[in-house]
Amino acid sequence: MTLVHWDDVEGFDIPERSRPLGGRWQRLADAAGSVRLGMQRVQLEPSQMITPPHVHTAEEEVFHVLSGSARLWQDGSTCTVVAGDTLVFTAGGPTHTLIGGDGGLEVLIFGQRLTPEAGVLPRTNVAWLAHSPVRVMEEHPWTAEAALGIPDGTPGERPANVVALDDVEGEYGGMAKRLGAAGGARQAGLNRIELPPEEEGAPPHCHSADEEVFVVLDGEGTLELWGPPKAGQPPATEPQETHALKRGHVVSRPAGTRISHCLRAGAAGLAYLAYGTKDSNDVCYYPRSNKLFWRGLGLIARVEPLDYFDGEPS
Repeated sequence: MTLVHWDDVEGFDIPERSRPLGGRWQRLADAAGSVRLGMQRVQLEPSQMITPPHVHTAEEEVFHVLSGSARLWQDGSTCTVVAGDTLVFTAGGPTHTLIGGDGGLEVLIFGQRLTPEAGVLPRTNVAWLAHSPVRVMEEHPWTAEAALGIPDGTPGERPANVVALDDVEGEYGGMAKRLGAAGGARQAGLNRIELPPEEEGAPPHCHSADEEVFVVLDGEGTLELWGPPKAGQPPATEPQETHALKRGHVVSRPAGTRISHCLRAGAAGLAYLAYGTKDSNDVCYYPRSNKLFWRGLGLIARVEPLDYFDGEPS
């Protein structure tokens, strides 16, 4: 699976017993076939809390508000976030949660899928979490959180990890805004791209180590998929597949597929979010120009068709 529309993705509701925690959740990246990235769409009713206040020790989270508003609770301080805002929570950063505003909230949550390591002792219900022993609870932790209600907070200024779309300077004539970087993201990037009619985003390319997820926000366009290079053949000049795009479409491009991708705007233009990892070991291939880019080295080189191989290397 590469492409899904969020109207076609089955969601789930947080049960009533967990109130004030709640919301309608959709695992969009899963539905699109992602491997190492997660992306969820959450719709909150007024006064619903999206998760218990929490912080991750290794993973980084990026939130992008699609519509409505919410109260951000961060380390005991609160502020209002609205449509277009991006929130970045780095690993080991502030404790945080969101509470739906008067009109509710629609938000996208992007994150990594790092594999946690914990040793479980089932006879005593104890687990080793890093160097600390912890008790394994029999009930879902959100049940205990629900009994505590909405946490108290003191209204304050918007922190530096919350950025408004209009406050981020665009690149390439304003077409690309690095929202994640503006909010302090370190391990992954979230960019908002707004293409004029008939323009393409990044040239067709594929990654050896980086994974990407795209969410169409507005307009219409086309997803192009370019087949893998063939031994002894010149660079490709046309995509192998094309798929129509509109608001709500989610595109997943895992690493190592050898299938290049490109998003191209239609007559009405195309706006989308691009979320991806930043692996220093990544090698990016551009089929039209026959070039390779080594991220960690900052080097670009052109390859010859005879350097390709079909199947596994010898």
